[in-house]
Amino acid sequence: MFEGLFFALRGQGVPVAMDEWLGLQDALERGLTHSSLGNFYLVARSLLVKSERHYDSYDVAFEQYFSGIDSSGEAIGDQVWDWLADRPEALRLTPEQKARLDALIERLDMDEIRQRMEERLRNQDDAHRGGNRHVGTGGTSPFGHSGYHPGGFRIGGQSGNRTAVQVAGERRWRDYRSDETLGVRDFSIALRRLRRLSSRLEGPETELDVQATIDATAEAGGRLELAFTRPRKNAVRVLLLLDVGGSMDDHVAVCNQLFSAVHQANHFADLQVRYFHNCVYDRLYRRADMDPRNQELTLDLLAQLSSDYKLVVVGDACMAPSELSMVGGAIDYYQHNDEPGWTWLERLSEHFTHSAWLNPVPEAQWGTVHGARTLNAVRRLYGMHELSVDGLEAAAGDLMVRR
Repeated sequence: MFEGLFFALRGQGVPVAMDEWLGLQDALERGLTHSSLGNFYLVARSLLVKSERHYDSYDVAFEQYFSGIDSSGEAIGDQVWDWLADRPEALRLTPEQKARLDALIERLDMDEIRQRMEERLRNQDDAHRGGNRHVGTGGTSPFGHSGYHPGGFRIGGQSGNRTAVQVAGERRWRDYRSDETLGVRDFSIALRRLRRLSSRLEGPETELDVQATIDATAEAGGRLELAFTRPRKNAVRVLLLLDVGGSMDDHVAVCNQLFSAVHQANHFADLQVRYFHNCVYDRLYRRADMDPRNQELTLDLLAQLSSDYKLVVVGDACMAPSELSMVGGAIDYYQHNDEPGWTWLERLSEHFTHSAWLNPVPEAQWGTVHGARTLNAVRRLYGMHELSVDGLEAAAGDLMVRR
């Protein structure tokens, strides 16, 4: 039953397993949805969706499969829809009137709101315009549309005052999607996934050892005995290379968020940040303005950093093919490259045993974007991932595995 929903969910990227789908069939056989589309929506989501990051995809697939059926209106007859067909003039309340209404009207939970609406439908036999109680349009009734109520249930119509607590078909989970561009907090959380804890053989004993404290207190007959141990710190060291200028100007917002998250991070054993334009050559820059007074020879940096540094490159990899393949092909502002850019990218890849490339261009455009030729060439050398939550998680996994 509803096998089309199964394929719609799979089509939206929701990883529905067969045992979960059979669990939904069992729930339907047991009557747990009570023949209600709204209940079916909730039961199916609880059984089929394993992470809130897929809630929005679930909503999209659900809406597609049921072809616009309004779950909020399943108990509403044709006569009620006729009552709501005419849109009244816009309701105009003063701020003082709205404030008094907010203070007088009790905010109810969804079950109570539904019970109140069902009661109104049973007792109502004609249309209402501008009222404060029955299902209608305008006014201050909690049921209908085009009115004002601080805890209402919109049925049909268009959003006006945005005070409805439930609206059929509204995608409330789109912000939980994991394929959206990251914010500073998302970057910070993802960066913390790069963790390799050190041993407890160095440093002072400053961290409370809970288990040892419990054992020592028990041995002391209940008298509190605190036990401390040496803290374990993240031993991961990172070299972050950021492409700036040119086509990367289109992605400056997300790169600024990454920059902020990186500089808020304090959990790496060491973090080095350098800048380049389009491709790495014989010199890198300590600042994003690429002032030659702040340049550094790439070979000197490689001599300073051991091979166990995690190399993370952020760039769109879109450039002229000559920048990868030709001597003198660099269009960097202050240099003439004596070796092709590809040689330097290989040199970096060979030096660092753990590396990943983060690309702000959506992966769906990698084959068609201007510069796709060089982008896909770089992909053959580095593990490339889209700059999204899923992409950053995959990159973090690559960086913890030795190539």
